[in-house]
Amino acid sequence: MNKMKLSFLSRMENDVFARTSAIAFLLPLQLTSQQVMELKTIVSEGVVNAMIHGYEGQQNKMIDLEIGYDEHQLVTIIITDHGVGINDLDLAMQPMFTTKHELERSGMGMNIMSAFADSFDCFTKVNEGSKLVIQKQL
Repeated sequence: MNKMKLSFLSRMENDVFARTSAIAFLLPLQLTSQQVMELKTIVSEGVVNAMIHGYEGQQNKMIDLEIGYDEHQLVTIIITDHGVGINDLDLAMQPMFTTKHELERSGMGMNIMSAFADSFDCFTKVNEGSKLVIQKQL
């Protein structure tokens, strides 16, 4: 298994850093353009959700991004924040649900990540944060 871990501040400009770094790390897997798009979207949605919802826009908090892949090209992406957590995970997983209507959020982030993944799990605790564990078989 090959792994990497990044920690970065919850600033919106770091979304580009996170998804670009993820793809650069996965380049040895000779990704198709479709796989690149799906993996970038998974990382971006997870990171932006942590920034906007987990930390409620605070820019001085850390997000952890871990990525690994095995000899069978199973990619594991873990995104962790130590923010507010999710009060009702079942509700958060519903299409079009958002707590940030004023930001014109579509409420589709969790569904998009789940649709592009083979496995999608969210572990969350109120006032402690959330951890997404996402797997995609290439």
